[in-house]
Amino acid sequence: MTDRTIRVGIIGADTGASWAGASHVPALAAQPRFELAAVATRHEASARGAAEAFGARRWYADPLALIRDPEVDLVTVAVKVPAHRDLVLAALAARKAVYCESPLGASLAQTEEMAHAAGSLHTAIGLQGRLNPSVRRAAEIVARGRLGRLLSARVSATTFGNGPESASAYAYFDRAESGAGLLPIAAGHVLDVVEAVLGDITEVDARTETLWPRVRLADTGETSVREVPDHLDAIVKTASGAPAGVQVLAGVPAADAGFALEVRGSEGWLRLTGDHPAGVQVGDLALASSADFDAPDTPVATGTGPTAAEVWDGASLNVGEVYASLARDIADGTRRTPGFARALHNSRLVARVEEAARTGARR
Repeated sequence: MTDRTIRVGIIGADTGASWAGASHVPALAAQPRFELAAVATRHEASARGAAEAFGARRWYADPLALIRDPEVDLVTVAVKVPAHRDLVLAALAARKAVYCESPLGASLAQTEEMAHAAGSLHTAIGLQGRLNPSVRRAAEIVARGRLGRLLSARVSATTFGNGPESASAYAYFDRAESGAGLLPIAAGHVLDVVEAVLGDITEVDARTETLWPRVRLADTGETSVREVPDHLDAIVKTASGAPAGVQVLAGVPAADAGFALEVRGSEGWLRLTGDHPAGVQVGDLALASSADFDAPDTPVATGTGPTAAEVWDGASLNVGEVYASLARDIADGTRRTPGFARALHNSRLVARVEEAARTGARR
């Protein structure tokens, strides 16, 4: 793969306003180094329709057939979290490079299993927020000591998801066994951005709440029981020495959505802000600072797929940065892209947050 186009097969590239169609497809289309070689969904009709809509040369109703296809170099797994394990392990066994959405596994044990199985293969995890150009520039400001001794940080993050109302297709987010609630997804992305800027989190004190234990399913009128927390307040300490207060608030109307990371140092400050309703990982971020800095790099992809729902506008921006980084790694034989080792770190961090919230003790 080092001297030719990287042929990608996407599992979960449905045309029905899917995340893959909104983010992965346009992210690949923006980069000549990649070719969308194949797509797979659960049904022949939807797979064929996705191939036609997205310009893939082949389609599969069996994702394992896509994985076995010798014309696929990189397998992207963009399906519900409980299905990640079997597909990822199959792709790794086939010696394919793998890009999987986050969280990698439905449990810490599953994530450990996949991270171990990856070995020396190239992998990427969908913690794409840390590769946003503004996040990368903010990390440079901190790493170069432009703010002096770091004193404190404050994070406020919201998502329209995990609120009092949902759709039946997303009811699985509320089941504990799915590993796809607010903590592993929304909070996992937020904490990873904090670590990208301020260094790994070394201490955690957390409180969680389930503000909406019963969720109305708007499309059916039924009620679903939420088994997992939908709110997080945490105080963390980072490797840079800065303590940070973090709040992740769910069920926020799109018009009120926002993300803000404010860092204060002895010699200055910086601020990252965004307003995408789906969370910090989806949209672009703006950087401001008292320190002089070069403008963030221009992202490689800024569009949204042809079948995407409005809520995913701009979803390819950060995903495109992951693909660009992965292409460089494959060409150079490096391992700089956040991969399954980072996924395992993130899963362990979320487990520490959960334990701290249960025990009320610092972990």
